[in-house]
Amino acid sequence: MTSAEDPIASGSAAREISRESAGPAEGDLERSIAAQVRAYRQAAGLSVAEMADRVGISKAMLSKIENAQTSCSLTTLARLAAGLEVPVTALFRGVDAEREAVFVPAGHGARIVRRGSKQGHLYELLGGLRGPHKRMEAVLVTLTEVSEVFPLFQHPGTEILYMLEGEMVYGHGEAHYTMRPGDALQFDGEGPHGPEELVVLPAKFLAVTAYDGTSGHD
Repeated sequence: MTSAEDPIASGSAAREISRESAGPAEGDLERSIAAQVRAYRQAAGLSVAEMADRVGISKAMLSKIENAQTSCSLTTLARLAAGLEVPVTALFRGVDAEREAVFVPAGHGARIVRRGSKQGHLYELLGGLRGPHKRMEAVLVTLTEVSEVFPLFQHPGTEILYMLEGEMVYGHGEAHYTMRPGDALQFDGEGPHGPEELVVLPAKFLAVTAYDGTSGHD
């Protein structure tokens, strides 16, 4: 759950980030082609022998290609793509894509200071993936005290809440939802939203917000 204001983290998250280089390393191209050729062949229900016969190469050569033991010529790539009925570019899928993962151990997410934080509202950042076309933020929210005034939030993107513990009434625009453990609520973040009534404390829920690539949210 993200306010219209920029959140201020009170500490850096204890997390591990795994990221592969955006540029292909040695052998990445062969492994990518191997995985794609095998996956497309199996999806087509073809054996190695049947696929080799369709493409016009030896079974041994196809086996080497699928095990990343040889580099394909452009001619062979074109024949493979034609035999699989896919574009040649499909055989390179994932070679230069940046892959990122964020791991946050339990209880080590960065605490975020937001409106309501001093009123028994704890926001714990579980990590966020950033990219040119994908942005996602996950926050664990724990509400432990009844507040006279609940903060309302507005932000770009789509948000989903998943109730973990307790019970609360959550508002979005003019609508009101009673949420109990196991309940989920998905909504447009542009509409004013936030907890309206805490029925059973503590109330704990996971809030995941997905932003589009043009939201400009940081």
